Amino acid sequence: MAKIYVNGDVQEVKLPLTVTELVRNLLVENPEMVSVQVNEEFAERDDWDRIQVAEGDKVDFLYFMGGGGC
Repeated sequence: MAKIYVNGDVQEVKLPLTVTELVRNLLVENPEMVSVQVNEEFAERDDWDRIQVAEGDKVDFLYFMGGGGC
């Protein structure tokens, strides 16, 4: 098992693993609305199937909220 950091928390995962597989395995809520950073670089959604997660990687799932008004 490999250790990675997901939103700051240690996760143990089995490699090889793509970003797409990680999103599925972690049951990310509203995956169509999430942006992913791997080691502080945004991962393009079209590349999720090709980006391999490695031991020690930092992966962040980000949700952008809109709304508000004056």
